[in-house]
Amino acid sequence: MSKAEKTRQFIVEMTAPVFNEKGYAGTSLSDMTNATGLTKGSIYGNFASKDEVALAAFEHNLQQVTAIMAQETARQDTCRGKLMAYVQVYSNFLKHPFPAGGCPMLNTATEADDTHPALKQKAAEAILAWKDRLAAIVEKGIRNGEFSKKTDPEQTALTMIAMIEGCIMIAKLTGKMHYRNAIMQSVEKFIQAL
Repeated sequence: MSKAEKTRQFIVEMTAPVFNEKGYAGTSLSDMTNATGLTKGSIYGNFASKDEVALAAFEHNLQQVTAIMAQETARQDTCRGKLMAYVQVYSNFLKHPFPAGGCPMLNTATEADDTHPALKQKAAEAILAWKDRLAAIVEKGIRNGEFSKKTDPEQTALTMIAMIEGCIMIAKLTGKMHYRNAIMQSVEKFIQAL
């Protein structure tokens, strides 16, 4: 890596938690300079705009979550086990190195849906990629005889995502972890019934 690439990476790593916790609109240039210890000129000498930093920060946060899930699903031998890995991770997310502020897809989607088209697009792409990964697991499970042939892979994937992201939103909004536990038990039952 060149010095410029290292500086860009440093800026992304230091600002990613700030963007994930405060959102795009809530993150100021002062927040970015405080997080990095760099000057405004250093930040904008490496990125064309706050938008460019925010997009890179989202990608960084998303990669953290994707890596956790890839590692946990790879540990499972069955398709049902791979789906259950999502229940285990999201039920015990404090045991994993999730980005500060929680799920970057949920955080970005709720903030950027009407205010920031580029971030909205990134969040949409992330959700669709997640849907595709889950649907592929379900399709393989159907082929292997683990799941009923009547199971709709895309519907199953979308339902899981809606339940998990809804769970995160409700628990975060209310501060009631027993809500999270109840919803995650429902996700587990949903997977067991496939």
